Amino acid sequence: MLITPGNLLATVTTPADLRKLDKVQLPQLADELRQFIIDDVSVYGGHFGASLGVVELTVALHYVFNTPDDQLVWDVGHQAYGHKILTGRRDKFHTQRFYKGLSGFPKRKESEYDAFGVGHSSTSISAALGMAIASQLQGNTQRNHIAVIGDGAMTAGEAFEGMNHAGATDSNLLIVLNDNCMSIDPNVGALREYLTDITTSQTYNRVKDEIWNLLGKMDKLGKTAQELVSQVQSGIKSSLLEQSNLFESLNLRYFGPIDGHDIDHLVSVLEDLKHIPGPKLLHVLTVKGKGYAPAEKDQTKWHAPGLFDKVTGVIQKKVHDMPQPPKYQDVFGHTLVELAEQNPRIVGVTPAMPSGSSMNIMMKAMPKRAFDVGIAEQHAVTFSAGMATQGEVVFCNIYSTFMQRAYDQVIHDVCIQELPVIFCLDRAGFAGADGPTHHGAYDLAYMRCVPNMIVAAPMNEQELRNMMFTAQSDEIQQGKRAFTIRYPRGEGVMPNWRTPLEKQEIGKGRMIQDGEDVAILTIGHIGNYVTKASDMLAKEGIRPAHVDMRYVKPLDEELLHQIFSRFDRVLTVEDGCLMGGFGSAVLEFMAEHGYSARVKRLGIPDAVIEHGEQIELHRECGFDPNGIAEAVRELLYAGSRVTV
Repeated sequence: MLITPGNLLATVTTPADLRKLDKVQLPQLADELRQFIIDDVSVYGGHFGASLGVVELTVALHYVFNTPDDQLVWDVGHQAYGHKILTGRRDKFHTQRFYKGLSGFPKRKESEYDAFGVGHSSTSISAALGMAIASQLQGNTQRNHIAVIGDGAMTAGEAFEGMNHAGATDSNLLIVLNDNCMSIDPNVGALREYLTDITTSQTYNRVKDEIWNLLGKMDKLGKTAQELVSQVQSGIKSSLLEQSNLFESLNLRYFGPIDGHDIDHLVSVLEDLKHIPGPKLLHVLTVKGKGYAPAEKDQTKWHAPGLFDKVTGVIQKKVHDMPQPPKYQDVFGHTLVELAEQNPRIVGVTPAMPSGSSMNIMMKAMPKRAFDVGIAEQHAVTFSAGMATQGEVVFCNIYSTFMQRAYDQVIHDVCIQELPVIFCLDRAGFAGADGPTHHGAYDLAYMRCVPNMIVAAPMNEQELRNMMFTAQSDEIQQGKRAFTIRYPRGEGVMPNWRTPLEKQEIGKGRMIQDGEDVAILTIGHIGNYVTKASDMLAKEGIRPAHVDMRYVKPLDEELLHQIFSRFDRVLTVEDGCLMGGFGSAVLEFMAEHGYSARVKRLGIPDAVIEHGEQIELHRECGFDPNGIAEAVRELLYAGSRVTV
């Protein structure tokens, strides 16, 4: 089912077509663009509210600026659907986020209009500033560079680093602050309060500009006069504004706030700003979900609602005859509260993902013991370390892909200092439709190489509960080692998951099924595929042993000695990168202890894997049930050399 664009939108294939329209036609185009997004996402799914909130802004930016020569950088990319539709991808837009289709985020390989690939937040200012400086170095002083960043993304340290640098340059940079008081969940922190309360004085801006221009025209004083007035500028500001402006204190010319849904005014302001040199910031007020009442009312729910009836606003949900397993994130959330009720020292920390990680369950039950620190992964880790120094038992929940942003803090602030912070890494393995920027492909490799770190992965919900229970025990908390538990996005395998909590022995795996000829060693949820693969192989008379190793660090060496003493063919399976991951750890053990076996490793290869359903990506990488079965056949019927 292809979505039919409105009459005016149908004539716009590229921004060049858009710029041929009369300004009075832009509101109609914006209405048709918003309707196209609603129609498409209701049928095909995807992110929703963020793009609806910037429809007018998107049209205005492409109308005023000469994209793609003028460089337009979107932050995160949730709000870039309108941008994609207006830049030659309307007819393929229904394929976005599907396997082999368009990406759900701006992507340099996909379009010349996507100036910078995004997925993690708060990168736009730094990237656009880099482009602006490069243009200067190349002698191009006419090109514009625009970074569109949300107020949620503005809470991250990199955004402040970029602004601080930009203010010390004369770069041709425009930062558009899209302020809707939301990221995925409501924003938190002092910056949110500042943006909510900020007032700008038209009198101040007019007086400043008039004085500046007047002094610049005075031949006798000239530049010296402008320098003098710059020194007393803060005094002028203080007399006309209720509070000093944060952005102008960073030497960014501040404009706004303005209504982000008044397209006529947006175009006029952007036209003026296009001709003002130097770094500047336009503060635009928008409503996430604008134009679709349910999305305006419940902005978190409608960030990425799935399929829905656009008329009734009813979100489609699968109806099952039998009880279904819960999502791993929900098992984490409920178990954390259960543990916190027993242990008053337990606290929870998340960087701006309370609903995505299910930390919101604890935030509701125990609001003083659960902390959303904003989009600030580095701060989240060091904040957790600080609490751990005082004896708090900290569960720091961060998506695997976002933990990459706080790796230095894990090493320097946690592990070197022997602090027992518990890291729960959600979305480990393939994240699905969000694609390579969100895949948790590397955590097994990057965590297992750090001293004073335990690394574990549960095969099911019971294992997750027991690992959490073990991690908060006095033995671990007094043992001066951090504890990483990684688990995937989506559902587990146990409808009846509320099992009694049991303490595990650190570094001990379990034999799930004994067998002959070949041993399959797995880590984490992906081990459930082996059961299906074993059923296939049983019909061929093949009965492999299956071992759930549970821990990548420390490895169960006693169990591995048994395996390599009995089997000369071993298969390792992981939903993480092969380079340096679980399979590599097994090979290291084999080499160190002088074993000789044919070992085959299945996992994520040394390549960027694009978006798609998890099972599609597992199949592509060869570790779906069929791929595992085929790997066993290759081991059994091939030679006896070691495969690395």
